[in-house]
Amino acid sequence: MLVARDFQGLYAILPTPARPGADRFDATDTVDTDETARVIDQLIADGVSGLIVLGTTGECATLSQTDYETFVACVIETTARRVPVLVGATAAGGHEVVRRLRFVQDLGAEGTLLGMPMWQPVTLPMAVDYYRELSSLFPALAIMVYANARAFRFKFGPEFWTALAHEAPTVTSAKFSRPANLAALHEATAGRIHFMPNESTIQNFFALSPSTTTACWSTAAGMGPEPCLAILDAVRRGDEAAVAAIAAQIAWAHEPVKPIMSDPDIFGSYNIQLEKIRMDEAAYCRAGPVRPPYNHMPTDYAVAARACGQRWASLRPDGAATRPA
Repeated sequence: MLVARDFQGLYAILPTPARPGADRFDATDTVDTDETARVIDQLIADGVSGLIVLGTTGECATLSQTDYETFVACVIETTARRVPVLVGATAAGGHEVVRRLRFVQDLGAEGTLLGMPMWQPVTLPMAVDYYRELSSLFPALAIMVYANARAFRFKFGPEFWTALAHEAPTVTSAKFSRPANLAALHEATAGRIHFMPNESTIQNFFALSPSTTTACWSTAAGMGPEPCLAILDAVRRGDEAAVAAIAAQIAWAHEPVKPIMSDPDIFGSYNIQLEKIRMDEAAYCRAGPVRPPYNHMPTDYAVAARACGQRWASLRPDGAATRPA
């Protein structure tokens, strides 16, 4: 099982590529398995260390059971254990989470990205019990906690992580983004849980805790992983100047969508749409249409997402646009 120290390098977060017409309510068989296999092979060839699928960007909440199983099977078969795969299994209730985890485990995934049931907000005892019970039921499956406070309406405070470190031994990582209390979290968990930043916050994590900043997750990797790999390489070398320079380039690429991403309410409503539009624009991955009911995007937000995709593409080795100084 993956433990905290095993998390190294770039964990690319994939969309669930969709066929034309997937934005219709009556659509079936929506997963583009050919594109799924192609982009996985490309990401691995380009140097990613792991894959995360079926989170928000992967449209975990809107896939039918058939499409969920089709996609997971394609991901596991294509990856063929070349890199670890964390498969999302979040659902509305515990019974469906268990059904999904059994399916994921039987196919051979190394772990799961697991958020909390989203209908009613959970209390601290509910949250701890949720991860403790699933850890007990699936002792060979590493759990990455999907620590999104807005989406799950939960604070993810130190007392939660302390309890998990002692009571849920398969919880060995967390999809994280805010480093403000990083030192307290490391102390609370005694190093048993890897708090993984994204490509936009890795500079901050590196400044606070260089020795534990060994990996990052990235939805932006779906536009091409090279900028993320570059900043990880600089982090590994301990090159603060290079980390700062690459972080500035990444911030420049994200600049058009910063007003969307920095507003929790706006981003909460248009997260999937933004990601899939900018991926399609960057032309590294054909993400395809957004599944309903989230297949709506204001024109100005779509323009900003496409501008982000264009800027990100320019940071890749064959990019043609002007890069920031």
